Amino acid sequence: MDNFIIAFFNIWNVKKLRKKIGITLGLLLVYRFGAYVPIPGINPLGISDFIEKFHSGSKGLMQILSSFTGGAFNRASVFALGIMPYISASIIIQLMCIIIPYLQKLQRDGESGRKQISFITRWITVGICFIQAPVYLISFTQQFIPFSSSTTTYLIDLNTFYGKSMFWVIGIMILTSGTLFTMWLGDKITDKGIGNGISLIIMSGIIARFPDAISKEVFRKLEIGNGGLIVLFFEFLLWLLVILFSVIIIQAIRKIPVQYVSHYKSLGLDIDSQLIHKKRHQYIPLKMTSAGVMPIIFSQAIMLFPLTFSDHVKNINIKNFFHLFQDIYGLWYNLTIFILVIIFTFFYTAIAIPVNQMADDLKRNGGHIPRIKPGKETAEYIDHILSIITLPGAVLLAIIAILPSIVFRIGGVTQNFALFYGGTSLLIVVGVILDISQQVNVYLLNYHYDGLMMMKYRSTNKYTK
Repeated sequence: MDNFIIAFFNIWNVKKLRKKIGITLGLLLVYRFGAYVPIPGINPLGISDFIEKFHSGSKGLMQILSSFTGGAFNRASVFALGIMPYISASIIIQLMCIIIPYLQKLQRDGESGRKQISFITRWITVGICFIQAPVYLISFTQQFIPFSSSTTTYLIDLNTFYGKSMFWVIGIMILTSGTLFTMWLGDKITDKGIGNGISLIIMSGIIARFPDAISKEVFRKLEIGNGGLIVLFFEFLLWLLVILFSVIIIQAIRKIPVQYVSHYKSLGLDIDSQLIHKKRHQYIPLKMTSAGVMPIIFSQAIMLFPLTFSDHVKNINIKNFFHLFQDIYGLWYNLTIFILVIIFTFFYTAIAIPVNQMADDLKRNGGHIPRIKPGKETAEYIDHILSIITLPGAVLLAIIAILPSIVFRIGGVTQNFALFYGGTSLLIVVGVILDISQQVNVYLLNYHYDGLMMMKYRSTNKYTK
């Protein structure tokens, strides 16, 4: 507790860091406020009643998408699509960079190339929004028809409001604008605040559901016949162990030793004949999970895409096949996710870690791995080590991906709280918190270093005078 208080005061004393944290919290507050603003034509009171009655125990598509948007997806908010279209566009552009030579060239062009790729990604995001927004509006409004009654009006009377056709036009434009505004908030957090803006926005949506999930779990366990405080204690203990396990997996690295040869000219001697060679020992850190949370996002995107259109399929056999994967706590869904996560971990690691470029950079800078020849052999050695450490990382990542379903089926945990036992939600929260803590530590180290240098400068001037 004392360390926490000391750390808090250290952060508060750094004016620049304090300002960045304030900007970050302010922009996140704007996003959370927008998650409660409904699309024009939607009755917010009716939406709340609808969710309470018919989706309190929802499974499948709605529950996962709602967890990423902090409930905005369920509420028909202006931020209902959230940042997911941008993530889908980023996945598409990364796959296109493998196939299209022009995009490969942009990747090698440095900062200017990254800006052009970012520009293309944003236009792809707009295109995805124009596809997802009408599908979302159709699916959402059709759900009201079976449940509407004379006492509850979920939709405002569109004919007297501004017409049915205008509802679709305005709804699509607002949902698209909401996604673009969310992207803008993420960029501002990255530039002016602290941490990665997109990741922080996703994390804020996930954490927003945590108080409700934990309160329901506590009240459920305190009911007679559900185990009481003892079972609740072991549930939280298991949850903390899962968090610790996730931190270890995210931070686990394999160090490959590297030697650099530096040349120093000796003073007062002939430059051509007298050189001192000094070896500097460093290492290349290879993460066990270099792909991070992306394999789980890839896998869930593939699983959720056909489910989005399953209600519009007329073939009964195809519809029944899709419904096998409707339950995110079911056997077939989790078995498929487990396999896909392992496959995509290897696939994304191959994209994210350019072993040939790493070998070329080492050779160009005068570095080499001991007992390994520079060039092709170095690339093959790094690729071999990467393959060895990626296999256990992929399996552990797949276990975390299906852990919420295991806990829900075996442990009797509520659905909402089970989502925090693993999967994308837990990995994103843990990864973002670790990233923020590292950035805060860097700011604090720079602040104390500058302070020490200033004290040294003043003391030197004092003795000089």
